[in-house]
Amino acid sequence: MKPEKWKNPDLKMFPHQVGFTSPPKDWDSAVSDFVRISPETVGAHARLLHVSDYAHELSQRADNFHLLDEVVHCMSNAGADVVGQVGTNWVHAGGTDADDIRRFTSEVSERYETPFHMAGLCLVEACEAMGVTKVALNSVYFWPDWRDGVVRFLRSAGLDVVWAGNFVDQGWYDDQQTVNDRTWIFPGDLASDSMRRVAESAPRAEAILVNGMPNWRRPDGLPQRTLARVSELEAQVDKPVISADVALYWAIFRTLGVAPSGNHGRLLDSLPRPEQPEEA
Repeated sequence: MKPEKWKNPDLKMFPHQVGFTSPPKDWDSAVSDFVRISPETVGAHARLLHVSDYAHELSQRADNFHLLDEVVHCMSNAGADVVGQVGTNWVHAGGTDADDIRRFTSEVSERYETPFHMAGLCLVEACEAMGVTKVALNSVYFWPDWRDGVVRFLRSAGLDVVWAGNFVDQGWYDDQQTVNDRTWIFPGDLASDSMRRVAESAPRAEAILVNGMPNWRRPDGLPQRTLARVSELEAQVDKPVISADVALYWAIFRTLGVAPSGNHGRLLDSLPRPEQPEEA
């Protein structure tokens, strides 16, 4: 059970408290990005999963899936109002499908009285909320088994994946090892170039999904997640671009009943905004 004291808002550090967890051995920008676009009433805290010999293998995620339950337990004890899990692959790593993950997140949320959102499932939920059924998947840096697992998971939820391809499939890199060596950070122009390539490959798609957490270097060299580029990319392909980071933030904001500041693409812009007081 969640400690009774957290039902008293006077005891909380922030009116809205968000917990994040991400894969082992990766510095993740989700907390920084989320807080950057949140009103000041929102605070965030992160907890890395601990797997000492972690090597980004799907089998390791499946073997350590139980750690997600532990994270939500810890965050609940600390007073989190909602917990978000960064990383698309965890929803399919153990052969699970959309129904399995809906059941798991529901059970964990109920057990610890704290809503729990997994990024891979948030992609599905965002499509459902936007009325999207036909999608193309920009699988960016994902290894082939990661890419194929995401496609299987999306299809298990009833989405029609009309095309899917990673950077090697799209022709930007010769082999997967070259992609892996970049540690998830890519040239800024590749964000728009890869999205255009996907749109050209799947003209029937109603939206383009982006799995994982790719980082794109802006002109001064600073890496940025898709969140920072999504409005620009949507204007370029003239359809929704639903990335895993944006979908996760959308689910969290929706749970809190809070909207982000600024404009960050069609999905986040669809959240209800507080009414502005009328001018005298």
